[in-house]
Amino acid sequence: IQDRNSIIGDNYRWPHVIPYVLENSLEMNAKGVILKAFEQYRLKTCIDFKPWEGEKNYISVFKGSGCWSSVGNLQMGLQQLSIGANCDRIGTVQHEFLHALGFWHEQSRSDRDDYVTIVWDRIQSGKEHNFNKYDDNRSDFLNVPYDYNSVMHYSKTAFKNGTDPTIITNIPDFIDVIGQRMDFSEHDLKKLNRLYNCTSSLSFMDTCSFELENICGMIQSSDDNSDWQRLSQVPAGPNTDHTNMGECKDSGYFMHFDTSAGGEGSTAVLESRILYPKRGFQCLQFYLYNSGNENDRLNVWVREYTSANPNGTRRFIKEIKGSPETYWQLHHVSLNVTSKFRVVFQGVRGSGLSSGGLSIDDINLSETQCPHHVWHIRNFTHLLNTSPAGKKGIIYSPPFYSSEGYAFQVSLYVNGTADNPFNLGIYLSLISGANDDHLKWPCPWQQVTMILLDQHPDIRQQMSNQRSVTTDPERLSESSSNYTWDRPDKVGSEATFPNGTKYMRGPGVGTSAFLTHERLRSRNFIKEDGVYILLTMEDISHLLSTQPSIPPPLVTTAKVPAFCPNNPCENDGVCVIINRAPVCRCPAGDNWWYMGEKCERKGSTHENTVIAVSSTITVFVVMLIVTITTAVCLKKKYKQGKDNKESVTLEE
Repeated sequence: IQDRNSIIGDNYRWPHVIPYVLENSLEMNAKGVILKAFEQYRLKTCIDFKPWEGEKNYISVFKGSGCWSSVGNLQMGLQQLSIGANCDRIGTVQHEFLHALGFWHEQSRSDRDDYVTIVWDRIQSGKEHNFNKYDDNRSDFLNVPYDYNSVMHYSKTAFKNGTDPTIITNIPDFIDVIGQRMDFSEHDLKKLNRLYNCTSSLSFMDTCSFELENICGMIQSSDDNSDWQRLSQVPAGPNTDHTNMGECKDSGYFMHFDTSAGGEGSTAVLESRILYPKRGFQCLQFYLYNSGNENDRLNVWVREYTSANPNGTRRFIKEIKGSPETYWQLHHVSLNVTSKFRVVFQGVRGSGLSSGGLSIDDINLSETQCPHHVWHIRNFTHLLNTSPAGKKGIIYSPPFYSSEGYAFQVSLYVNGTADNPFNLGIYLSLISGANDDHLKWPCPWQQVTMILLDQHPDIRQQMSNQRSVTTDPERLSESSSNYTWDRPDKVGSEATFPNGTKYMRGPGVGTSAFLTHERLRSRNFIKEDGVYILLTMEDISHLLSTQPSIPPPLVTTAKVPAFCPNNPCENDGVCVIINRAPVCRCPAGDNWWYMGEKCERKGSTHENTVIAVSSTITVFVVMLIVTITTAVCLKKKYKQGKDNKESVTLEE
């Protein structure tokens, strides 16, 4: 018998494009996070989301008590999903929408007792149903192994009534693995894509780590006088590729343009395979190693194919240059291509001596928005081993500016706060900047997203950890009557940049439990002894009112009149169209009414009284039978009904 954990039945499936409403009760930060969660679904699956336009079944997201969702499409029209207080984490939103898409918790699988032990007497009273196990008649786990790393798995302390764990992993090494809310796991995606027959994801375009000799279908251009070479190391650097960092024997390749030979201006051009955009915006991400000269440069172009230019026209996008370094550096390049195209990497030899060249590795292209800023923290293992907990262990990012001109800074508690050691803590502060006299204060509705990057070479398998903070202009500081997001020179404290320049830093808002050190050392968060924090600040004031003021009309393929063209109703009944079918609305008085499909029968209070008296004996007998049957079936029926909806509360 196959074991299972997605709800069985095609009637529980949503269409691949799911209509949704974000109710106004939602916190603003939660609204922005929900939209970011949708982007992860688009990047890694074929599931999409669209604002509701009158479709029969849709998901209405609101701020309820906790984080919960029904399991599967209940075919009930408006189906609620709650993102309550402290639920505004992207992994939590992904978790709840996986419920809606048809998945129970991982520990609800029929084979769960082989992998975890539920300690029932440690569970809060009334929360036991969250630990239900579903048999083969209710769910299907799609032939995917049990996944301790699933975003659908509870943590060891879920719904605990004391200090001891409610879930114990049968393999002890996984006790601190369960309960992650970073991102979909590999097996989460495998199950979802199997359930919905996804053969590709929506916004992903290409990835390449150059491990295969076909170099992902890239081609060497004839419009140059040199070539890119597929190598595993270069004497002047890099010593290893970025994908495997030299840890895998007989693997680990990258593309290299040698600038130690040839004259100034010599070029090597590498072009991707032909790609077909859908959304009109793309983000190109890759790692670059410069062991050549500071005048060597990498130009990124696109070659666009149109009916007017079937052979393609090259368009310049960005030049990247800088001093040679002894490590790989992450770069993002925003594209805005609408026709089929190739990405073009052009290496150019600059003036001056070079003993190495330019190398590229781990390319990802997706139809997503690039982060606005990148904070690269090097020698991170040393920081972990030497930084104290608390304020003395804080490191501060460089200053960054948003597109609207707000200056901000991120602080990282490397070894946690004094109250919460052995965690990364991360906080956002506005700082005094050059544009402050011309900006709105308190700062209104800017959402800052802070992402600790999982440096897996394939963007679809990255499990990055992120948090978002939104500047509510009405928020008051906990320690004073000042507005938290007012001008930093009004509500902040004096601080000093490493170069000695003084500035004002506003209050910090964030979390002391960003990521545990155990999780930090998992995945590829730390690579080449460095971590990357990706930062974006964007205006989300357009999300202030997201709930439709009136329900949208039912979507139809043709315009349908409200009233029937030919009235079939009798006795002055009125005919209206409901779901494309004629329905009679029958007239009624104080003690009479018409009924029937065409209002053909008349009823009255006097007639009903006679009918009721004459039917008393029959009704009594029927009710007696019903009562006995109900007593036998009610318990089983209640349990089945309860299984269709579960309340899932986030454990921090």
